Amino acid sequence: MQNIDWGSLPFGYFKTDYNVRCYNRNGAWGKIEVSSSEYINIHMAATCLHYGQEAFEGMKVFRGADGKVRIFRWEENAKRMQRSAEGIMMAEVPSELFIEMITKVVALNEKYIPPYGTGAALYIRPLLIGSGPQVGVKPADEYLFMIFVGPVGPYFKEGFHPVKMQIVRDYDRCAPLGTGHIKVGGNYAASLKPAARAKEEGFASVIFLEAKEKKYIDEAGPANFFGIKGKKYITPDSHSILPSITNMSLRQLAADMGLEVELRHVTVEELGEFDEAGACGTAAIISPIREIFDRETGKSFTYGEGEAGPYSTKLYNKLRAIQYGEESDPYGWTTVLDI
Repeated sequence: MQNIDWGSLPFGYFKTDYNVRCYNRNGAWGKIEVSSSEYINIHMAATCLHYGQEAFEGMKVFRGADGKVRIFRWEENAKRMQRSAEGIMMAEVPSELFIEMITKVVALNEKYIPPYGTGAALYIRPLLIGSGPQVGVKPADEYLFMIFVGPVGPYFKEGFHPVKMQIVRDYDRCAPLGTGHIKVGGNYAASLKPAARAKEEGFASVIFLEAKEKKYIDEAGPANFFGIKGKKYITPDSHSILPSITNMSLRQLAADMGLEVELRHVTVEELGEFDEAGACGTAAIISPIREIFDRETGKSFTYGEGEAGPYSTKLYNKLRAIQYGEESDPYGWTTVLDI
């Protein structure tokens, strides 16, 4: 076992022993390569550097209560990466290659999978880039798909404790008919400046409004937003929101708990009607929100008394229990990796 303080890990880059890579050349995927290098030898005119041909995914592997190693809903990540590739004209990674490379890289770095009970997990970062050179604005003729991994702790330093978020109106994450619905780097580049400013002003992250009318909630920083109103689980619906696999799972769990699930537009004014609010995604599962502050109007919406709400807590605990194999998985969401 590695001499790692598993319980104190941040959510950040952690050097492990190996990564795996595969090139698409002449329209076909080649052989899987194993590398111990943290660097990529890339052409200076590669389209990922000039024209944003880049997509990625974020996933986690968990060592369960029974010692088995599980991955959560990898098929959905594979499909989402395929949609991202199609959206910016890159070669799509077949699902079979996707899971083969995940299994290989996890097995090669098994000693970095955090022990059960530490609250940490092995983060998986699949990355697809245009590696072929172009000077004109057009797609590459060569692509690199690679996966690296590393152990991580909670995304927000607060862990599963309520955070403060800030509504921003002077920045947009993406355009209404742009790339918000796929997981490409440009969406995140657009969020860096407002997110940094929000942290300087004492907030964990930002809440973006949809760019066209500035009426409706879009993304909660790098995550999806949801609210609890009575017996309803409500989450925004928009073409410019990245479909979160965590949110998809929470909607199913919420329905099975007896909540009515609504996927629809959510106005800023409706924030005052929620009993609970949260941001959800792979990195944090759920980050409960205790306050949403509108930077422009000065209005503040608060939730709870400093602790996560009852439904947020139930949903968080249920999903974690499935991921760690503490409870049965009637949905078939987890896959035990044979490593």
